[in-house]
Amino acid sequence: MKKGSALILGISLLLASCEADVQDSATQQPLPYFGNHDIQLVKQDDGSMLADTVYFEVPPFAFTDQSRKEVSHKNYEGHIYVADFFFTTCPTICPVMSSQLSRLQDKLKNEGMWGEIRILSHSVNPEYDSPEILDAYAARMGADTTYWKFATGDKNDIYDQARFGYYLTALESDTAAGGFFHSDTFALIDENKHIRGYYDGTSTSEVNQLFIDIKRLLQEP
Repeated sequence: MKKGSALILGISLLLASCEADVQDSATQQPLPYFGNHDIQLVKQDDGSMLADTVYFEVPPFAFTDQSRKEVSHKNYEGHIYVADFFFTTCPTICPVMSSQLSRLQDKLKNEGMWGEIRILSHSVNPEYDSPEILDAYAARMGADTTYWKFATGDKNDIYDQARFGYYLTALESDTAAGGFFHSDTFALIDENKHIRGYYDGTSTSEVNQLFIDIKRLLQEP
């Protein structure tokens, strides 16, 4: 090999190595925390005070799933999960969002993470979306309802959960297609009930990023 070619090859390998190090470093950065948070002073053993950040936690909830069983925050304690809002008669984005979640489910299964990672879809039209209707919808979407639950219940409770639990939108609307307006967003919740990411549920690239970020969360100490 000529000296010039060897030099070029060496530089290329060095640049590739540096780029890989930057990517690895970026991957190790913790995901952000969303929602309001407080700073509390914690007294140490030596009497000194240390500032500690208390991050927002998704509040407790209890709804009814597609099997007429209770689905609550207890089902997700110690688990990472993805939350979204939809309705079965939605004529626009909901089928796309549910298809993306089905794709995410399959990726999680292929990586052996299904069960450790879960999904919770809330109906914004619970007065129509009975457990039986949700169960049929889940079957059409190829949902494994062992760990992907579809929630119905009191309409105001679901709307409050969207607004105050996930900082998302869910409401009735005379101008929205199908009569309901809701966020097209997936919320990523860690095992401590903290919101760690938001993703466009209609975007393949963003759902791919969601999958990457789930793996990052699993690597956090």
